[in-house]
Amino acid sequence: MDTRLSVSLLAGLVILLHGFTAWAAVEVNMEDRVEVFKGETAQITCMFTSDDGIGALTIQWFYVLKTGEKQSIYYQDATVQSVERGTQFTDRISVNVTAATGEVLLTVNDVQLKDQLEFICLVMSLTDGFSEGRTKLLVFERPDYLSIEGVQTGIYANEDTLSRIGFCEVKNGFPKPNITWYRNNTPLQAVPDAIKVVHSTTTESSGLFSVSSELSLKVMKEDKDAQFYCEVTYLVPGGTKMIETNLINITVYYPSTAVHVWVESPKGKIKEGDSITFHCHGNGNTPSSVYTIKHNDNEYGLENNMLVLENVTRRHSGIYECTSMDMETYEELLGNTTVFVNYLDSAVVLPTKMELDQGEEMTATCNALSSLQTHTAWFKDGQEVSVGHTLRLKDATFDLAGTYTCVVTVPEIDGMEKMQPLRVNVKGAPEIMKPEQTDFEESLANKVDLTCQVRGFPAPDVIWTTSDGKVLEPTSHTEEEDSVYSVLSMAVTSDLTTFCNATNKYGADALTFNIKAIVHTTAAATTTTSTSATTSTSTTTRTSVLSTSTESSGVIIAVIIICILLLAILGSVLYFLYKKGKICGRSGKQDLTKEKSSKDNIVVEMKSDNTEDAVLLGVNGEKLPYSSQ
Repeated sequence: MDTRLSVSLLAGLVILLHGFTAWAAVEVNMEDRVEVFKGETAQITCMFTSDDGIGALTIQWFYVLKTGEKQSIYYQDATVQSVERGTQFTDRISVNVTAATGEVLLTVNDVQLKDQLEFICLVMSLTDGFSEGRTKLLVFERPDYLSIEGVQTGIYANEDTLSRIGFCEVKNGFPKPNITWYRNNTPLQAVPDAIKVVHSTTTESSGLFSVSSELSLKVMKEDKDAQFYCEVTYLVPGGTKMIETNLINITVYYPSTAVHVWVESPKGKIKEGDSITFHCHGNGNTPSSVYTIKHNDNEYGLENNMLVLENVTRRHSGIYECTSMDMETYEELLGNTTVFVNYLDSAVVLPTKMELDQGEEMTATCNALSSLQTHTAWFKDGQEVSVGHTLRLKDATFDLAGTYTCVVTVPEIDGMEKMQPLRVNVKGAPEIMKPEQTDFEESLANKVDLTCQVRGFPAPDVIWTTSDGKVLEPTSHTEEEDSVYSVLSMAVTSDLTTFCNATNKYGADALTFNIKAIVHTTAAATTTTSTSATTSTSTTTRTSVLSTSTESSGVIIAVIIICILLLAILGSVLYFLYKKGKICGRSGKQDLTKEKSSKDNIVVEMKSDNTEDAVLLGVNGEKLPYSSQ
């Protein structure tokens, strides 16, 4: 401080000596403002010009206190550079001087809200005087919370007092954010007795601002579809930002001027058996209204303005009147609609049943009373056989007999139909429907199923018999008005003939079934005899095979024959080895002490079953004397 004081006194002395003619030689230029977000780094530039070099200049930085006084934070001359101790900037600033460009840069780190101050740059020359510039440091913080809340209760329209609509709030912004209310994209301003907007600002302990706003207005019927929201604007370095809340609606109560009632379902024409859903609603909205529906002498209460009538009949046709009663004003409003329930009565077929002689003709009619145009068709076994109210059959046969169904439909309404059957019987003697098979071949003890299907009217009596007159009980027996279906299941014990006999008062018919029993047999045992001779081995095989009806018997016989042949060959080989002395048990006719004969004198002794003499054969087949061995 002593050095700076000395320099200052010296500078003042020089100024006095030079007079007033040299004061304008030093010039300083600075920006009006520097803007930065809280927590970031700010750089404040001081530009200067001087005829003296940097060594002849003194540079000082100040900031302005709330009281208007200046507080020094930095000093620099030819010999000293120092940061003022004990200020809020002591540990957060640095200064960089560039003499060539005449620029002094003050850097402030980690900017805080309290740093929003005015900074002064003072440049003083020993010979040219002094000059200063000023810059305001502006600090910003984005708001971090925005919400809107609408009223949850309904609001009556045209009330004399203003009604609260909603509440908006934004928190922790700097500088203070602004809130604007909108209705259907139109900003709302305070209007006496119509619109009221109340803002409130809170300074948080952090120095940031929180702003809330409440909207009240005189609600009209048109506000039932209105959408309200808040817009928040806030400053940022270099401009302004904006955010919006989500949209809210309010429930507006207002009286009805008319009541409407209509059929919600079914769409289109109604038929008996349907369920009808009525809706009754006024063109107003008030919680105090009660709705009822009247039809003839019946009165129905509504749930959620809706009435459901199930399984309706033609008696539900008529006028339905809906009444709306406001329980506060007791004002009553009426609305009505007309309902017609279409119907289709049961079909009536005449005659109800028919019995015809073969070759006879018949005519039947079918009619059903309906509120709409109908279509009539006749079906037999699922196939359409006639169209129209009248069914005509000519030259009656068993093929025409059966059940005919009259189907009456209403083309305009799906699912609206009635059906009525007509049974037609054709009288005549029994007629057995010949099955695909009447002759059977089956193994003994197996079962065979015999089927007998007979048609005729009256329904024939069916009896099963055998060729010897024995009556058999069927396994199953089904009777209809003009036919019988009988099944006989029997075990095969022998060849037999079975009869299906059908009779009624008009005649009889019979069907014969022939069953042939199949007998299976097995193969007998076999024997084999082998004989050895002097020059060859004779094998005699005797095989006796019974006839068989299966292919497996032949395979067994072939296997037995092959085994016999293999045994014969094996016997011959063993016998040859025995005679050669290769195996034990040979007859002791060879002298073991005698010298071995040469290869040319090899002999083989073979004994025939038919002689007692032994014959010696040479190598070439010559006979040798017995004593030569």
